[in-house]
Amino acid sequence: MCGRYALTLPHEATATLFAAAPGNDLPEVPRWNVCPTTQIVAVLPGRRLVSMRWGFIPHWYDRPAGGPLLINARSETVATKPAFRDAIRSRRCLIPATGFYEWTKDADGNRLPWYFHRPDGASIAFAGLWQEWRDLGPTCAIVSTAAGPTMAQIHHREPVMLPEEDWATWLGETDEKAAPLMRPVPDRWLERHRVSTKVNSNRAEGPDLIDPLIEDE
Repeated sequence: MCGRYALTLPHEATATLFAAAPGNDLPEVPRWNVCPTTQIVAVLPGRRLVSMRWGFIPHWYDRPAGGPLLINARSETVATKPAFRDAIRSRRCLIPATGFYEWTKDADGNRLPWYFHRPDGASIAFAGLWQEWRDLGPTCAIVSTAAGPTMAQIHHREPVMLPEEDWATWLGETDEKAAPLMRPVPDRWLERHRVSTKVNSNRAEGPDLIDPLIEDE
């Protein structure tokens, strides 16, 4: 799954990377600890950068907290689950990131954060789904799949991460099917390292959150 991530690329660079037109109300970057229910940057079909609320709100919710908080959508059930089955067909998006966090636990039950990123420092594009919800505007979830080798040692799920050659298909700009894209990335795609438990707090921010942990806290 994916419950926190970082986005450090300036909007102008993100727009260039995705060949997208930037919106006027995008959330500030850099952000080193992007959390659910906050506004995030997404790429819509037509190559537009927009702001979305992270936490998909189905149309039948009578309020944002009218049901479970849907920050992830499982690839195995996304085509049949009522919340997502329309979105997977017609409302797909890309969610840019620099890296993301996942947690393990030590013998005492303490949560130990890990940071995952591309070895070459390249940006990540999560596969996303979105839904317009009343006055909140577009809301979204990140698609997850079974973990690949690098991720599986830490967690059994990982976000679907798309290489550039698959962006157009995910956005519905080609005639290819999107379902085969919902797979783990190759092992060479990711590196990981332990980071400070400061990121356990959703109020924490700053570039030091992704620094490798050098000594015990």
